[in-house]
Amino acid sequence: MKAAEADWQKRRKDIKNGLKKSVVDVLEERGLLHQIVGTREDLKKLLDSRRVGVYCGVDPTAPSLHVGHMIPFMALSWMYVHGYSVTFLLGGATGRIGDPEGRLSARPTMGKLEHSANVAIMHTQLKRFGELMERYAGRRGWTHEWAWRRSLVNNSRWYEKLTWREMLITMGRYVRIGPMLGRDSVKNRLEHGDGMSFAEFAYPLMQGWDWWQMFKTGTQVQIGGADQFGNILQGAEAVKLTAKKDVPWMEKMDKLFKEEPERNQDDVTEWPMGFTTPLLTTTSGEKFGKSAGNAVWLNEDMTSHFDLYQFWLRTADADVEKYLKMFTFLPIPEIEAVMVEHRQNESKRVAQHKLAKEFVELIHGLEASQVAESQHRNLFNKNMTMAQLVEQSEQRQAKIEPHPSVSTNGPPQDIEKYGRTKMVLPRSAVIGRPMSNVLWSAGFAQSKSEAQRLINAKGAYIAGRKEAKGEETGPGDSLAYVPITSPLYDAWKHFVIDERLFVLRSGKWRIKVIEIIPDAEFIARGLKCPGFDGTAAALKDEQAHLSPANPKDDQRRRSTDLTSIERTPDQEGWTGVGSPGTGGRKRQKVEQFLRDTGKLPVRLKLRSRRWGSPGEDDRA
Repeated sequence: MKAAEADWQKRRKDIKNGLKKSVVDVLEERGLLHQIVGTREDLKKLLDSRRVGVYCGVDPTAPSLHVGHMIPFMALSWMYVHGYSVTFLLGGATGRIGDPEGRLSARPTMGKLEHSANVAIMHTQLKRFGELMERYAGRRGWTHEWAWRRSLVNNSRWYEKLTWREMLITMGRYVRIGPMLGRDSVKNRLEHGDGMSFAEFAYPLMQGWDWWQMFKTGTQVQIGGADQFGNILQGAEAVKLTAKKDVPWMEKMDKLFKEEPERNQDDVTEWPMGFTTPLLTTTSGEKFGKSAGNAVWLNEDMTSHFDLYQFWLRTADADVEKYLKMFTFLPIPEIEAVMVEHRQNESKRVAQHKLAKEFVELIHGLEASQVAESQHRNLFNKNMTMAQLVEQSEQRQAKIEPHPSVSTNGPPQDIEKYGRTKMVLPRSAVIGRPMSNVLWSAGFAQSKSEAQRLINAKGAYIAGRKEAKGEETGPGDSLAYVPITSPLYDAWKHFVIDERLFVLRSGKWRIKVIEIIPDAEFIARGLKCPGFDGTAAALKDEQAHLSPANPKDDQRRRSTDLTSIERTPDQEGWTGVGSPGTGGRKRQKVEQFLRDTGKLPVRLKLRSRRWGSPGEDDRA
């Protein structure tokens, strides 16, 4: 620790003597510093003097991060490579409320199923981004140092144990209603929108509670987009007022002042500070994001590497230098050299190609950026023949990991609807099946034996409610990945979330969020998967519904006719049966087939056991 403190003091002196840049100067040079909660002088003095913790939060209101999230994350990344401890905060608890900032109407209610899926996917995205960002920084001249610390925390960690009474007593009594009512987001909703719920009104208080939990462990600075300035300002004030009345925190500070007398003399603030980054907007000034309907997703199933490359290639000449500074770790002199070359012949779009390749490498890795660049070059290569294009396309397709949509044993789940991250499986392909079969049905392997080899190699994981040993935090509400080490025939009893959802992972990053649906519904949707015999499975599912083994289980079930399933509005991200007409014809065909084979009484209408549809039990 003494050596670490000595290194930091040397850095502090070098900054003071002009030998090194302050991280505040770096952020300003990169165009990443917009507004500051507090003064610039206090922020610079704090960051130059102390290795404080810094965090940036994101709510899982969508099934993926998007390009707009990357500006505050790039500011956090610069803090990371400069030796500060950084935290990505995932709003597992706050995501179902949603930030009301900038909205004139309430967000659509998110069901538990959709929320759990979003949390699991975004958790993996954030972990992956942290690792890829560090590798990318290493290829741009940054050497890993002992001081580099990053963590991913889900705020469900403290909200699961928190009572409303505790929050009101600890923080709520110090937060004044007047400033909250005076915020533009509140006034606009009350005067020009459809009003505001108490949950949305209390959202800034919940953000303040997040900061308080982290502030107690040394996280003094928060980063957010420009639209988060009000939340950060109110959160900083709430944390400051709470800290002044918190006896354990005050005792901790008294002890620090006694042990480090210089803290009283260096005029560095002990209170929370924050800053915002600019928003990524369209040429008309509209914000990029899910709410605006123009998000460019970072999930490769939703926006391919090629499409992401093309997005940046369309950057205007007036913006490209600014984006090279904001979204890459390229040194400023190198960016200036790129711009000199670009201006010699702007039609070649040299700077845009550099930006596109760098960004895809940052998000998806070096190989992905090389492939995306190659695809673009070949597409506009006048000498490329059709046969060569087809051959290259087939070679790239062969590298895609197996999925039911490309498996000869189980065609097809429409990849445009389900992607490789979200999918559905019939109950009979999951319940009571060995995990090797489930992995095969989910597309993690081309055969059951290959799936078993994956298990034997400890390369397959399932998300469970209890935290795994050694895991700092799980992907959802107290979830963590645990390795699959046995057949786990009864895995669904322990790992199915909200009675319908479970999450599988192979390796570090490949995950599937799987919804379990009744077999008859799976057939009615026209879906198939490896290892699923639709006719037998539908009959078995129907018999289980008509003659439950356990009367108590029957009380928990709700029978839903397929026509009502057809008319249930689709939850975002999950594809439903289709129009009532199309779905009805599919249902009639299933019924007629079972009657023709003598497996369904003529007068009995096909019904399916349904454990609850997305949004059915979760309406506010």
